[in-house]
Amino acid sequence: MSTTTLAADRRHVLERRIRWIVAGTIGYNLVEAGVALTAGTLASSGALIAFGLDSMIEVLSAAAVAWQFTRRDPERWEKGTLRVIAVAFFALAGYVIATSLFALSGGVEPRHSTLGIVITAVSVVVMPFLSFAERRAGRELGSATAVADSKQTLICTYLSSAVLAGLVLNSLLGWWWADAIAGLVIAGFAIREGLEAWRGDACATSVGMILENDDH
Repeated sequence: MSTTTLAADRRHVLERRIRWIVAGTIGYNLVEAGVALTAGTLASSGALIAFGLDSMIEVLSAAAVAWQFTRRDPERWEKGTLRVIAVAFFALAGYVIATSLFALSGGVEPRHSTLGIVITAVSVVVMPFLSFAERRAGRELGSATAVADSKQTLICTYLSSAVLAGLVLNSLLGWWWADAIAGLVIAGFAIREGLEAWRGDACATSVGMILENDDH
């Protein structure tokens, strides 16, 4: 549905709803990152640490976009901002690949992590809900940015599922290598996100969308 066919009051409601959903997603990512990094460090889980770092990069990328939109000429800073985001994802991928291969070589065997299982299980439930809510509002509003951002949130569900599977398999069956495999899944995701950001196709524009909608 085009925004031109929406009543002004309804459009205002949808824009406000999307801002709250995006703000909630960013807030949850901060909590998720803190818990995952703590649990990963305690359990020597490379996948959990990578999961937490990925959440931090998602938040930092949103902050970078917010900074960009505070500039007098935002378009001038767009390429540089996206390159910074891309480098962050590439660095994450390199770190995760190295630690995962080290773990697979027998260097580190992760321990059971109840906290890690809980946070990833909660994410598997919370992320699809946030994605659905934003996608529904975005489609009604006719916002391609909101719909794209909802897809990004849904991808986080897949990452949560991969890490959760690795943690459960390690805890129940002693498959310590499953944690490293989950880490490599995150590395693949980070490379894909980095390439999209480098090409200028990144959809981590949540904060920019908020500011743009506020101007309207």
